[in-house]
Amino acid sequence: MSEKNYRLGCDIGGTFTDFVLLNDKTGEIWTSKCLTTPKDPSDAVEQGIRALEVATPGFVPEMHELIHGTTLVINSIIERKGARTALITTKGFRDVLEIGREMRYAPYDIFAEFPKPLIPRRYRFEVDERVRSDGTVLKALDRKEAAKVVKAVAKAGAESVAICLLNSFENPSHELMLKELVEKEMPGVPISL
Repeated sequence: MSEKNYRLGCDIGGTFTDFVLLNDKTGEIWTSKCLTTPKDPSDAVEQGIRALEVATPGFVPEMHELIHGTTLVINSIIERKGARTALITTKGFRDVLEIGREMRYAPYDIFAEFPKPLIPRRYRFEVDERVRSDGTVLKALDRKEAAKVVKAVAKAGAESVAICLLNSFENPSHELMLKELVEKEMPGVPISL
């Protein structure tokens, strides 16, 4: 069995997908570029690999690493494109996206205008629950009340749902319950916890 000598880097951008292929053994580098395919960005990756195979036949089975990067997500955020997303959060935290934190990029500019939140207030929903910083449950999430909130999210016309509850990194049980309810009420809708 031969040694795997190649590494490939792919960067999917808003307009172009770029490739750099390195032969670790010889130090040779090949580059390629093709148009990004927005409906399915993996199509551009496949096109780019095929183009590199013309210059370097047989490198794919000899590849030991593929590194992938993309600016598609940040482009969507900057351009404010993407799915109409609803946020389900802990009661009392619905407006954190607008209030922000004390960090200000222009702390002494009283006329500074802040960007609008990515999720408008009408798509931000609260559930009455609380998990302490150590993961213990201070107030349990009521399943029936949570189901009502999820129905309201569906009625609002959300195309994706973000669930972000306080201290869920220590105890995700409430987020997991909400995920289950969203999957039942809104099958096929992307969910981020």
